[in-house]
Amino acid sequence: LQESESENKLDGETASDSESKSDFGGSSPVPTSDDTPEVLNRALSNLSSRWKNWWVRGILTLAMITFFFIIIYLGPMVLMTIVMCVQIKCFHEIITIGYNVYHSYDLPWFRTLSWYFLLCVNYFFYGETVTDYFFTLVQREEPLRILSKYHRFISFALYLTGFCMFVLSLVKKHYRLQFYMFGWTHVTLLIVVTQSHLIIHNLFEGMIWFIVPISCVICNDIMAYMFGFFFGRTPLIKLSPKKTWEGFIGGFFSTVLFGLLLSYVMSGYRCFTCPVEFNNDTNSFTVDCEPSELFQLHEYNIPVVLQSVVGWKTVRMYPFQIHSIALSTFASLIGPFGGFFASGFKRAFKIKDFANTIPGHGGIMDRFDCQYLMATFVNVYIASFIRGPNPSKLIQQFLTLRPDQQLHIFNTLKAHLVDRGILGSLEDA
Repeated sequence: LQESESENKLDGETASDSESKSDFGGSSPVPTSDDTPEVLNRALSNLSSRWKNWWVRGILTLAMITFFFIIIYLGPMVLMTIVMCVQIKCFHEIITIGYNVYHSYDLPWFRTLSWYFLLCVNYFFYGETVTDYFFTLVQREEPLRILSKYHRFISFALYLTGFCMFVLSLVKKHYRLQFYMFGWTHVTLLIVVTQSHLIIHNLFEGMIWFIVPISCVICNDIMAYMFGFFFGRTPLIKLSPKKTWEGFIGGFFSTVLFGLLLSYVMSGYRCFTCPVEFNNDTNSFTVDCEPSELFQLHEYNIPVVLQSVVGWKTVRMYPFQIHSIALSTFASLIGPFGGFFASGFKRAFKIKDFANTIPGHGGIMDRFDCQYLMATFVNVYIASFIRGPNPSKLIQQFLTLRPDQQLHIFNTLKAHLVDRGILGSLEDA
């Protein structure tokens, strides 16, 4: 009897999971198929499945990296558009899994409400971004100024409408399932939309804060796979049986080295280091500025212990390279837990991938599960250790005040500078 019970239980399923299966309508695994292009199938037909998968993943990875370089070249506006498209696709993949689990009950308004809440949350977050980074443009246009003034009230009214629609859609005997899906949608919004919003904020701090973290995650993913493929012997975590300690450690050292080299190259170009700002005269984005201290070469003393090993006493580095060590370390040690989380999610619903959008890689969410965790860390890191008051934003807000308010601030600032002796020294000079 015990043996038959254990055989009937699914991998990793507890007793409570079995009891709740009736609530979910007995979710079945989403069927998967071979989505490899026929051209690759014919070219790699003589290889074993292991090496065939290696070549398919490698070719598609190179294609995705090439596409990544192209969108970087096209500029910030295209990057923001791509982030939005990726966000929508990830949301679609996760919501589709929920629909496959619950569709037998034909819950009313499920898909409509899910996409409506996505629209509401995007309206709130991107409206906040427009107000922050396009302040002068918003103040110049009457419709935008009204929308900006009442933005949070409008956002709340839109969400409240969706909330009331959900309550009205409740059906007797299916309350629990509908509340499951209400929570499913909101957790998906928290994971996907909030993180993509933070990616946009990182981009405005300078493209280097966008490119380096994303590249570190990509590098760690590739190198961990390579080290695991060729040298992997020791399993790392049960959620992902193919992950090995050899891949995890090899990916860490490779990613830190890669982050240092990439940061050194990119720190020398203003187009990567300058904050992305909107030029109201040309109605376009500009990335031109005087490099900050982070992106100017400094000379650092090498610890005495290492001097005999490397043969140098000092080394010239950009301060950003030191920060890149923190970014690459997070990408290689903590970032993979985003992938483990996604693996646990997929195992819970008996699916191999979120979708089959990219042959050999799965869905878009399969490629971005670590990126979203990385985006949050970068945003928190910038706010904690990098970002200071933005003079240009303060001036923009100052110029929108009434003349008497501007004069009051001017006199207060002048008195403060005179007290500190700064204004007098400037007048003497």
